[in-house]
Amino acid sequence: MTVETDPLVLIQDLVERALKAGADSADAVAGLSTSISHAQRLGKTEKLERQESQDLGLRVLIGKRQAIVSSNDWNPDGLALLVDRAIAMAKNVPEDSFCGIADPDQIVGENYPKLEMFDPQEPSAETLIARATETEDAALAVAGITNSEGAEASWGQSRIALAASNGFAGRYQGSNHSIAVSVLAGTGTAMESDYDYSSAIFGSDLTDPAEIGRSAADRALKKLGARKPPSAKVPVVFDPRVSGGLVRHLTSAINGAAIARGTSFLKNKMGQAVMSPEITIVDDPHRARGLASKPFDAEGLANMRRNLVEDGVLQTWILDLRAARQLGLTSTGHASRGTSSPPSPSTTNLHMEPGNVSPTDLMSDIKSGFYITSVMGMGVNMVTGDYSRGASGFWIENGQIAYPVNEVTIAGNLVDMFLAMTPADDLDFKYATNAPTIRIDGMMVAGT
Repeated sequence: MTVETDPLVLIQDLVERALKAGADSADAVAGLSTSISHAQRLGKTEKLERQESQDLGLRVLIGKRQAIVSSNDWNPDGLALLVDRAIAMAKNVPEDSFCGIADPDQIVGENYPKLEMFDPQEPSAETLIARATETEDAALAVAGITNSEGAEASWGQSRIALAASNGFAGRYQGSNHSIAVSVLAGTGTAMESDYDYSSAIFGSDLTDPAEIGRSAADRALKKLGARKPPSAKVPVVFDPRVSGGLVRHLTSAINGAAIARGTSFLKNKMGQAVMSPEITIVDDPHRARGLASKPFDAEGLANMRRNLVEDGVLQTWILDLRAARQLGLTSTGHASRGTSSPPSPSTTNLHMEPGNVSPTDLMSDIKSGFYITSVMGMGVNMVTGDYSRGASGFWIENGQIAYPVNEVTIAGNLVDMFLAMTPADDLDFKYATNAPTIRIDGMMVAGT
């Protein structure tokens, strides 16, 4: 890579240009990405494409005014125009008393961690086609599977560079491999569909394609004969496939931007028990081969593993610099950003620590209950905590899975739900946000 095309050198120069043009401070981010994706249905290719992109964003600050301009034009003339536009905008936008880049003593040093985020092995198109084909063929080979909604295999890599006038300069690169398939079981109005997928930083960590196919088929077959359960207030058990959503609701409620706005039902709960004593929620940006790992945050600050909730007690807000200034606190290193927007607080690799009982034991004393494998709808009010979503899964009778159910609505309030959680011991790091099987007693289930 030449000096002229090195994204880190390029944005460092861009920041210098901004300062010379009148900015008091500035930062810039550049991203380059390459991806290949293949999609097929019933063995016939529907898509095979390769995409490459480059983009950068410049933020300039004049006093308490800031402006952000992004571009995919990396030519000298285009960059000069980018600086001019950013300066002109910054002179005419309203003041924001909380904006600003990090102080020099806040930024991470040159020895930020080098993480396992990049697989140097780029798969060929033939490899991706083979992965998708094996996945779909395995699913269709299962007795009772009647059709396919398609299989996909993809790969991508990205390079990120960040530089600021406070002296920070850093870069990292990442990769991702994925396989997915969706199939149908049954016929006519009794038809049911389901899916499975695998995603990993390294291709060698992907689940075997045939296993993914058979899993998707098994999931679809188990849904045949679904019916509505009786309406009742019962224990509800969230499968690991959906339990991570409960963790994301928690992190949305403790996001510093929401806390500063006063729009969270947990805004006054710092240092208090917000979940059951069995619950610890961890954010770990440095997890080996984690799908959301990164060595520093989007403002050049050090990031680290943190217990957001420990033994049920809320330990911290999720903060970038702006939210921290609003709250009179210190950033927790949770800033994220794109090229066309300012930094905002965001988590990385999230998980709930496992409990001490198996999923079987967790359900063993449930006389009647609901085991959820899928949720839909966005009926979550982050101001009040009210929770209402569509769901499907299986009815539990006498501690055992009895029959599939669908067209169900579950309802409660996240304040009560968090305090009533019991985690199982089956934590598996499959997604960017992971949780074990979770039981919550006393939720309303609306069926028949």
